[in-house]
Amino acid sequence: MRLLHTSDWHLGRSFHGVGMLEAQRNFVDQLVSVVEDRAVDVVLIAGDVYDRALPGLDVVKLLDDALVRITQAGASVVLTSGNHDSAIRLGFASRLLERGGVHLRTRVEDLDVPVVFPLRTDGSTGNAGDTSGVAAHVAIYGVPYLEPRLVAERLGAENANHFDVTLAAVERIRRDVERRAGSGPVYPVVLAHTFASGGITSDSERDLSIGGLGAVPLDLFADFTYTALGHLHGRQELAPNVRYSGSPLAYSFSEAKHRKGAWLVDIGPDAVVDVEEIVWDAPKSLATLRGTLDSLLVAGEHAWAESAYCQITLTDAQRPVQAMERVRTRFPDTLVLAFDPEGAGARTSTSYSNRLAEAEDDLGVCCGFLEHVRERGASDAEEAAVREALEAVRLQEAEL
Repeated sequence: MRLLHTSDWHLGRSFHGVGMLEAQRNFVDQLVSVVEDRAVDVVLIAGDVYDRALPGLDVVKLLDDALVRITQAGASVVLTSGNHDSAIRLGFASRLLERGGVHLRTRVEDLDVPVVFPLRTDGSTGNAGDTSGVAAHVAIYGVPYLEPRLVAERLGAENANHFDVTLAAVERIRRDVERRAGSGPVYPVVLAHTFASGGITSDSERDLSIGGLGAVPLDLFADFTYTALGHLHGRQELAPNVRYSGSPLAYSFSEAKHRKGAWLVDIGPDAVVDVEEIVWDAPKSLATLRGTLDSLLVAGEHAWAESAYCQITLTDAQRPVQAMERVRTRFPDTLVLAFDPEGAGARTSTSYSNRLAEAEDDLGVCCGFLEHVRERGASDAEEAAVREALEAVRLQEAEL
């Protein structure tokens, strides 16, 4: 049986103000091609399908199109909700969608109700519920994001933290696996949207630690044939049978070095698992550059970044005038511009309160403020403009 492990689509998300919907459509195109070319039986989506609880109409339509195309290509879908999703909204019409091969697991009550696919004696995969010529079953359990404060009592967890609620959920699944094993071999696959110990985070994930401990032990999932995790945006292997697929696109500059993709998982006789890396082509590269403005504008090694989304940190001793405008003459898609003057930590800086105390007049106060907020003193033209404005105020007050 062949599974394609994905997660964290975050449909509708923007990247530093840039809409990502077209890039997400491109990802869906690639995913459908993999389903067709590699004969994928089931696409797994381990939570955070949407980026927000109330997605826009165009975002909902994109998911609708994706599910239709995946099922038309011959694969079923098993989908769980993440901490960004509204579980109730995402789970709407789940019983009806199941008839079309889209299996939603967004309710806590359904986490131990698997989608069961038979493995036949000839090595082929049957449809969910088909029991003819069956050698074993692959049971796919979808665990939605579990907010400890909301689900601890319903799960019978001892405490309202991530460890206890996840442990309670896993124990329910184990009991169901044991019950089904009485009728023949069962290979359990678990989808879970959580932060497992050992995972490497990035800047674009929402913290799960509010309301309890953030990470859950990896060994909770050790007994399962395969665990498809969601939440962390970097694709990574925590154990041979426990992995994060990561997000299909980069959603922060901290992911600039990520190799975005998915896992192609084959489950064969005797629960032998073979996992292959699938890579998604990014529509645009990410660049994180650092240096003085003049050096960045001429450095030949940065030519590749001229067509990338850029995060640039300028190290000039003083903040350059019209820095963003000048940066964009070479790097037009600069989305983030930061300043970190070289030697700033070694310089003795004057606090704003001291500047105020040292100012001889109102002009000194205003120019001191400019220097404080932008790390560059007022130019002659700016000082003249401030002087003129102060004089106008003085004359106006005199008339009163």
